[in-house]
Amino acid sequence: MIDARQLRYFTTVVEELHFAKAADRLNVAQSALSAQIQRLEQDIGIRLLNRNKRQPVTLTDAGRLFHAEAVAALRHIERADQVGRLAARGLAGIVRIGFVASGVSSGVLSRMLRQFRITHANVRIEVVAMETPRQFEALSSGEIDVGIVRPRREYPSGLTATIVQTERLLVAMANDHPLAARSTLSANDLKDESFISPQFDEDEGFGEVLSALGAAGGFLAFLEHRVQDFIAAISLASAGYGIVVVPESMRNFTQPGICFRPITDFDFSVHLAMASRRRELSPAVRAFVEESLTLPGR
Repeated sequence: MIDARQLRYFTTVVEELHFAKAADRLNVAQSALSAQIQRLEQDIGIRLLNRNKRQPVTLTDAGRLFHAEAVAALRHIERADQVGRLAARGLAGIVRIGFVASGVSSGVLSRMLRQFRITHANVRIEVVAMETPRQFEALSSGEIDVGIVRPRREYPSGLTATIVQTERLLVAMANDHPLAARSTLSANDLKDESFISPQFDEDEGFGEVLSALGAAGGFLAFLEHRVQDFIAAISLASAGYGIVVVPESMRNFTQPGICFRPITDFDFSVHLAMASRRRELSPAVRAFVEESLTLPGR
């Protein structure tokens, strides 16, 4: 079996075309170098070098072909060694990130990626939009490494999360909605409205926000349309299907026919969290999580 040392010995002899000079350069005995080249030729079953005591060493036709492949192989080995060392320090590898829409609209995801790229340019980043419950499944299975999620009171076994963003809430509605004529709203103003909200088959989520809003306004909020994300919710609202209570950053998504209004007597904030596995083996993923948690303003 050919090894990297044999390839280095062979390419050095080709560069020097002299066994003694090559041996000096490699800091090995000439006899040891000659034995390694002979073993290489035996292993592959063909002569690579023409040896003549009175003439310089020359390559055979097979030797010329083999030399090109040997040089390429050594470059690959060197690259693999470099990548391996970088990966061990978290400077190479892959980080797969899931995110909810607010992770983009709030700028949280872009800030994390921008900062990480400065010090980890060789780490490949993959991002995929994914609702919060699905992200927890993907984190547990290893499909993704980091999630930008809506926080929960409890997380699945083996996962941990840290709050990275806090926002106030606004109401989004169609420009021609009767309430759009007002610059601000009270919670009670929304008592007769049909609500649109991302909500999944779980007790937590934005359903809690609607319950708190109803309590503040003295009514029971009616969830007319359940959707997967705020993009879908705002699209329905702009078409007049109802109103949406959204994080303030959703104003950054330009959508024709939509307007946003604050609720003056509803002091309720929502959060984004970064979730990851508790026992993460990848140095690149650990580095991403650690750097993201040091960002200012989180």
